[in-house]
Amino acid sequence: MARKLETSPRKSASQERSRLTVDALLEATARVLIKEGYDRASTNRIAEVAGVSIGSLYQYFPSKEALVAAVIDRHMQEVSQVTRNALVKVLARPIEVAAREFVSVAIDAHRVNPKLHGVLAEQIPRVGRLENIEANIREGYALVRAYLEAHRDEIDVPDLDLAAFVLVTVVEALTHAAVLRRPDILADDKARRFVDDVTRLVVGYLRTSRTDDPEAKP
Repeated sequence: MARKLETSPRKSASQERSRLTVDALLEATARVLIKEGYDRASTNRIAEVAGVSIGSLYQYFPSKEALVAAVIDRHMQEVSQVTRNALVKVLARPIEVAAREFVSVAIDAHRVNPKLHGVLAEQIPRVGRLENIEANIREGYALVRAYLEAHRDEIDVPDLDLAAFVLVTVVEALTHAAVLRRPDILADDKARRFVDDVTRLVVGYLRTSRTDDPEAKP
């Protein structure tokens, strides 16, 4: 029988010294994951890179999986904060401005330690953090839908829930692929063209009249 993974910390760090130790362990975990990969990472190696004893590591984390889960949680909080702040700021802005900001912030969010982002994306199912990721995605849908609701008179899409799903999914997929697989298209002038193209895609989708749909014609 496969052992049950322990992915929760043993205890929280309440004192400054404890927080520094936990921070060092999480930073070390991230560095080891990027440089050596998940399979070659170990608690002994992470403790060595962090400069703490293996006993200190086990005071806070019961396993390698718990360390990786904590790194995922911290990274997702950073990414979510970048996204949340930007979307709240553009709530009252016109669609063209908001769409461009939405695309730009998606790129910025994926640029929060992109190498780590790529490694962690592969480990999310392994350490049981899919629920947390889904919660962050739902928050993104809610923010985009709130924007669409506030600008309903400027758009043509009839189903705001579907529109929020389409926009978040498309922009997330495109920016994720660009940052992790095609960083060359985000360099210099190409980055502006990429943002322009994806912005046109978003605005075109929101502004396409329902009467232009062949299925809607008699």
